[in-house]
Amino acid sequence: MAGKQKRKLEDLNVDEFLASAFDSDGESEDETPKQNGVKKKSKKKDLQSAAPKSDDTKKGKASEHKQQLSRLKNKDPDFYKFLQENDQTLLNFDDTDSSDNEEDNKYHRLPSTLEEASSGEDDNDEDSQKGSKKSVESIKVTDKMIEGWKAAMKKEPTPRIFREVTQAFKAAVATTKGEGGGQCRYKVADSSVFNSLVLFCIRDIYVALQRMLNLKPDKEQKKLVLPSSSPKWQKNQIDIKMYLGGVVQLLSCLTEATVISAVLRHANQLVPYYLCLPKQSRHLIKQLLKQWSTGEETSRVLAFLALNKISRHKQETYLNPVLKQMYISYVQNCKFTSPNALPMINFMQRTLTEMYSLDTHASYQHAFIYIRQLAIHLRNAMAMKKKETYQSVYNWQYIHCLYLWCRVLSTLYPSDVLQPLIYPLCQVIIGTIKLVPTAKYYPLRMHCCRALTLLSSSTNTFVPVLPFLLEIFQQVDFNKKPGRMSKKPINFAVILKLGKVNLMEKAYKEGLIDQLYDLILEYFHTQAYTIGFPELALPTIIQLKAFLKECKVANYCKPVRQLLEKVQENSSHITARRQKAAFGVADATAVAWEKQIQEEGTPLTRYYTQWKKLREKEIQLEISGKERMEDLDLPEIKRKKIQEKKAEDKKEFKDLFESDSESDDDEDGGFKIKDKKGDRGSDDEDDDDLCDLSDTSDDQEMEGRDSDNYDGDEGESSAPQPLSFSALTKLAEGKEDVVEDLELSDEDD
Repeated sequence: MAGKQKRKLEDLNVDEFLASAFDSDGESEDETPKQNGVKKKSKKKDLQSAAPKSDDTKKGKASEHKQQLSRLKNKDPDFYKFLQENDQTLLNFDDTDSSDNEEDNKYHRLPSTLEEASSGEDDNDEDSQKGSKKSVESIKVTDKMIEGWKAAMKKEPTPRIFREVTQAFKAAVATTKGEGGGQCRYKVADSSVFNSLVLFCIRDIYVALQRMLNLKPDKEQKKLVLPSSSPKWQKNQIDIKMYLGGVVQLLSCLTEATVISAVLRHANQLVPYYLCLPKQSRHLIKQLLKQWSTGEETSRVLAFLALNKISRHKQETYLNPVLKQMYISYVQNCKFTSPNALPMINFMQRTLTEMYSLDTHASYQHAFIYIRQLAIHLRNAMAMKKKETYQSVYNWQYIHCLYLWCRVLSTLYPSDVLQPLIYPLCQVIIGTIKLVPTAKYYPLRMHCCRALTLLSSSTNTFVPVLPFLLEIFQQVDFNKKPGRMSKKPINFAVILKLGKVNLMEKAYKEGLIDQLYDLILEYFHTQAYTIGFPELALPTIIQLKAFLKECKVANYCKPVRQLLEKVQENSSHITARRQKAAFGVADATAVAWEKQIQEEGTPLTRYYTQWKKLREKEIQLEISGKERMEDLDLPEIKRKKIQEKKAEDKKEFKDLFESDSESDDDEDGGFKIKDKKGDRGSDDEDDDDLCDLSDTSDDQEMEGRDSDNYDGDEGESSAPQPLSFSALTKLAEGKEDVVEDLELSDEDD
């Protein structure tokens, strides 16, 4: 029967075979191993048609079918390989998608065990268990371990030791942000261990890295040796990246200036390693910019050196973004100017100029954009004429930006690339001066004139600065009586505008004369050797002579007269030398003549060098918050003591001077000669003291002082020995009986 059935199976076609092969489970299982003689195509058709057949009959299960396929892998590997290459979906199916399971899933079945928490809570529990295991496994760093690492690094640094040190350093840095060392292999719990570990890394890691990677510095030091050129770089790259990231994180958490300086020195050493890792390099640049703009003096210098090193060795990658961020940081940190902040702003100007000198083509793009922005602000202010638009120009950020670009163009001259920017920058500065040409903004005008003078002298470009300075002599009435007194001088270096109260002070006019003297002298110094100096100085000479003719205040006339003499002396010198010249104005030899005059020196240049030294000392005193020696009024100290006396004594002191003035003409003449000695610059101050001592009202005080100060030519009667202020003070502090006798004599009169 079996042979007959076998013979019939051989004679059957595919459809008949499929119909008979799945009649029963037992037959299908028994006959499956007997199918070796059938072709591969027929087997594939059998398998493909088996799935729908099972769905219809519901007798075959997906799990059993999968077992059949697994047995097929052992019995007929060639056919199984054919299925894998051509029909993966037939082999990889879900054995749970059977009809029986679908029927079973219609009804709910109770689980064998109840769950106490959700899957999310289980995951959290598993994570916490893992974290607790890690925290348990973390090793506490001790001083003994650090000493061992230090000795091993000095003897022969290996990647294993460097990895241990790096992981310990990472754990130490993590404690600075309160994260702890739980996620690291090591943990640092003691502050002394933290200090020892950081100090060890700062001192020894760089040398150990150089030895471990076999890096030798370039003898000429012209080209930077990158660590990525070492064959051992790839093996240690992950640990080096971890260490560099820790250095940046440590730098961002520190607050002590000395520690920041030490870490910055270490980061400066590691710049070649940062250049090989762009991400860590960007993080380092961010921290360096922060230290450069807001740190202490030493930190600023070290941060700038690192930024310059990074930008110099990879200009195409880092120069443009670094220049942009440095300019933005500069603008943000020069919003407010004070005597203490002014040196830092000057440092930022000079260092930023140094960065722009690395690539003039890139600098031109930045300068063009930012000068254009300044011009747009100025144009809007000139067009709208509102207070808000004026304030967008008349502020410290705008003025410091103008001075920065003047310094950049002056320092990088001669440069054919930056040469076209000189003219538009001059026009922007001149437009800033003309925007609100009132006495309130004279300090701002001084800053702009100083920037123009710097640009003109360094670029050999003629800029008409003198008209803006000589205009002040015509606008301000220096003969007008000051409305109030001030003890301290006005520091024009740290102000942009003056209030109404400041315009009434005596210190305002004194400071204005000093500023005009400084700026005119500086400008003439830059033009002192030019062949056209006499013609350039002629309008100034005429204006200064007119001022001296009108002004009656000796304190104001003295510096102006001295300036006029120096300008006339230099003009006469150039005229005398020019008469001996045998060339014309258009001759090119005039340039060589000017260079020769510049080398030999002129009377004005020689005077300027001496004056500059003295002026720099005075400026340093002003920046440090001290008063200049020439402004110290020593009698004011005694006046304060006298003012503390009783009101009766002051009244008696007043009567004393009245009686002397009425009875004794010789003493009255002596007092007038004392006022006449005010040509030395002390008449105003002495008269103020006398008025204060007499305890008169403010109005009477101003009238008495101004009449003595401005009309001091009336009493020119001479006396053999005029009384000094010390003699007057002793006389005021005399015995009471003398005062009483004088009062009785007044009553008798």
